[in-house]
Amino acid sequence: MAQTSPQQLAPPRSRAARRGSSRRVLGLAPGWWFTAPALAIVTLFFLVPALASFVLSVTDFDIYALADLRNLRFVGLDNFRRILVGEQSELFWTALGNTCFFVFVGGPLSVAVSLGFALLLEAKLTRYKGALRVVFFAPVVTTLVAVSITWRYLYDVRGGLMNHALESFGIEPVNWLGDPHWAMPAIILMAVWKNFGYNMVILLAGMQSIPDELYEAASLDGAGSWRRFWHVTLPALGPTFAFVGVTTMIGYFQLFAEPYVMTRGGPENSTYSLVLLMYEEGFRWWRLGAASAVAVVLFAITLVAAFGQLALQRRAAA
Repeated sequence: MAQTSPQQLAPPRSRAARRGSSRRVLGLAPGWWFTAPALAIVTLFFLVPALASFVLSVTDFDIYALADLRNLRFVGLDNFRRILVGEQSELFWTALGNTCFFVFVGGPLSVAVSLGFALLLEAKLTRYKGALRVVFFAPVVTTLVAVSITWRYLYDVRGGLMNHALESFGIEPVNWLGDPHWAMPAIILMAVWKNFGYNMVILLAGMQSIPDELYEAASLDGAGSWRRFWHVTLPALGPTFAFVGVTTMIGYFQLFAEPYVMTRGGPENSTYSLVLLMYEEGFRWWRLGAASAVAVVLFAITLVAAFGQLALQRRAAA
């Protein structure tokens, strides 16, 4: 008697389900092929270095270990103890305070300026919107080092444009980058000018996606321009603000080029940042294990701050 295979005994519906599943798998194959290069780049240049930083943070990896890996030793949490409560703790906490000041003052200010210019471009009375959009976005694509050098000359005590403007109003010149009280605000001002165009474009796209019917209904209810902005525009931009706020905060936590080029962390460490500390530990003193520990701490702080901001925005939206 002929043997009957399990496939022949299976009901037609099960075979059809298996065929449908096979088609879905085959249908996903082109997508994986298209995303494979991007996934490979992310893995090679982000995931692998991030994993290496976690590993190096518990070692004493330095210039001698670069020459001979036999000099590499496991030190556990000694690098974290050194930067948090040890001999480098004072410099670390100063850098953390400066970085947080830059993030939580410069970040909201940058978003507010971006919103203002987005409203300007969205206004019906504004002309040459295309040209203005290009002008406002141009600082974003300009090299940060070149921008920092240019602003350093603008802040010059004697010949800087900023002090010339102050003198025209009868105000004494300010030592923008030489005074510990003014150095970080000066860097924040430059960073806001450099970065507001990116968020402006995103907020402008969010405004243009708001249905006109909402504004028409608000107008019929007697709402003026301010009330339409407060009760229609801002609530509709909630998801956009969440994205802009988190990405801006993450970017501002990585403060490095501005103080490195303009002040070298001074005066009196008033512009010293965590990334600048990480750079000097790793590439000035060649303590790459300690630099990796700073990177891990910065990653943890950024992660907690990002999730905290998202939680606050969800609570506000609810």
